[in-house]
Amino acid sequence: MKVEMVSRSISYQEELIESLKDPLEAAPYIEACLEEGNSEVLKLALNDVVEARHKMNEPSEEVAALVQKFSELLSEKKGAEIYCLSALLDALGFRLTVTVKERNSSNPKS
Repeated sequence: MKVEMVSRSISYQEELIESLKDPLEAAPYIEACLEEGNSEVLKLALNDVVEARHKMNEPSEEVAALVQKFSELLSEKKGAEIYCLSALLDALGFRLTVTVKERNSSNPKS
C-alpha cells in the first residue's frame, strides 16, 4: 500500500504575511528593516506589509500610488535621504521608530 504524504506546512513568506496583518507585528518589522540601512530591504519590507494589508482588503489606491512613488524614490536615490536622516538622528542620540497609529473612534480607517 502506497501512502502519500501531504505537506501541511506553509511557507515562510505565507507565515510572514499572515503575521504582518497585525499592526503590532508589522511596526517592529518595518523598523528592523529600516535599521538595516539597505533600501532594498526596506522596499521588500514595505511590500510585505502592503501584501498583508491587501489580504485584509485594506490598501487603497492612494496606498498603492504612494508605495510606487516611494519605491521609485528609493531606486533613483538609493534611499539616501532617509538613511541620511537616520544617521543624523543616530549621531544626535535619537533613532527613527515605527509605531502603530491610534485609530480615531469616529473614523475606523484612520
